[in-house]
Amino acid sequence: MDARDAELKKELHASLQARRELGEEYESALVDSFLEKVDQRIDGAVERRVRRQLAEHRLTSARDARAPKATDSWGERFGFGIVSLVLAVPLSAIGGGVGELPGLLVAWAGIVGVNVVQAVRTNPGLFRGRRPARDDDAWED
Repeated sequence: MDARDAELKKELHASLQARRELGEEYESALVDSFLEKVDQRIDGAVERRVRRQLAEHRLTSARDARAPKATDSWGERFGFGIVSLVLAVPLSAIGGGVGELPGLLVAWAGIVGVNVVQAVRTNPGLFRGRRPARDDDAWED
């Protein structure tokens, strides 16, 4: 039995004692008072439980948001890299042939840009830097 149960038990005994002393005319008021205390205790317990479950739900949602999607498999990323390199050859030839060095640079800027966008899409925290998962994992100087 925890402290709240002991407190509620004391309240019940006090209400019963008051009923014996005051008589039946105050019984309704005493019962209402005791039930109000029980109701407040139940409301508090429900509120704590709802807050805890909401916090757990938010934590789970945050973890799921950071996790890679099931469609972002290693094979998909590898395939994107291969296709990017295969397309880089003709794009380099066209850019270099038509625009010489500036055309080649524009073609490669586009290739790199597409790959950076894909990398950020599959790994949202890529450019935020590494942070330790826990305090005891922190880097020490």
